[in-house]
Amino acid sequence: MGRDKPVLIAAASGRALAAGARRAGYVPLVVDGFGDQDTLADAGRHVRVDFARPIDGDRLMSALQTLADGCDCAGIVYGSGFEDRVDLLGNIGKRWPLLGNPPDTIARVKNPLDFAATCQVAKIPHPETSLVPAVDLTGWLIKRIGGAGGWHVASADKSGARKDIYFQRQVKGQPVSALLLGDGRSALVLGFSAQWTAPTPRYPFRYGGAVRPAPLPTDVRQAMIDAVGRLVAIMPLVGLNSADFVVDGDAIQLLEVNPRPGATFDLFEPEGSSLFALHVDACRGTLPTSSPSYRGAMAGAIVYAKRNVAAAPALDWPEWTADRPPAGTRIEIEQPVCSVFARGETAAEARQLVEQRSANVHALFDSGMQ
Repeated sequence: MGRDKPVLIAAASGRALAAGARRAGYVPLVVDGFGDQDTLADAGRHVRVDFARPIDGDRLMSALQTLADGCDCAGIVYGSGFEDRVDLLGNIGKRWPLLGNPPDTIARVKNPLDFAATCQVAKIPHPETSLVPAVDLTGWLIKRIGGAGGWHVASADKSGARKDIYFQRQVKGQPVSALLLGDGRSALVLGFSAQWTAPTPRYPFRYGGAVRPAPLPTDVRQAMIDAVGRLVAIMPLVGLNSADFVVDGDAIQLLEVNPRPGATFDLFEPEGSSLFALHVDACRGTLPTSSPSYRGAMAGAIVYAKRNVAAAPALDWPEWTADRPPAGTRIEIEQPVCSVFARGETAAEARQLVEQRSANVHALFDSGMQ
């Protein structure tokens, strides 16, 4: 099938997927929750819908229908926002081909007990997980089922069990994510990224950024690749997914899998190829024969607002920024302002530069409001 046709994109933030679709030769028709400047620049059409929980399913379906009206769409690629709305994703899949994991796979991946049992069968180390609180909650975390981005994670307390949460024992080590392509039978790991948090008292595990490549010993890399292979042999993942591990020395534990393109999409765009195209091809059953090669290192981070912003200023955004809010956008404290990226010879250099650029954005933003 040719790649000169429209494709629907639905995500809390659709900018990275829209840019990837353009690079792959598609015309992206985007529904997301931000409507950032660079998203609008890449989108053939765009409709803004609030992806805050719970998503208004009727409004989202109406937006998708508006975007697709008169178009022969290749299908729909979805990002974050659907992990706890597999019913809605199922309804979308009845109207357009899903270029991603089907709802039943997402339900399995995001069911904490099902996922823990799968890890046990696959002989993949996984933290102790429970739907009910332990007598002693010291060293335990509370997580929302279907949550993403670390917003839903906190130290466990005595609030008791709820239908939408689970408890997981906290493990020490470095967070490392494996980006993988699946075809429903096997998987190809494209690379590894080291991640860090941007904690606040309210959101102590909020996602801060990532850098690739993650500095890992060869045997640890191979152990993670083998673990991913055993997992996909049981859970038939397709397209781009990320497996989030914690690495402590030569020991690994798999925390969870994000069953869709995620936060490191920009970091793994290959030279002379297209990550979006690789995702679509994998969803249709075709994996590349080998992983793409990447030069040097690349880091990406999210810049969060330090205070409430009634109206974002009109700025001359640096080329190393993305997810740029239109002038006049209201931004709440602790919510994303934009993304920043940096390259370097080493992961350490790239991360240092991306942190400098994050500080530069804060200064630019403040000067624009004076």
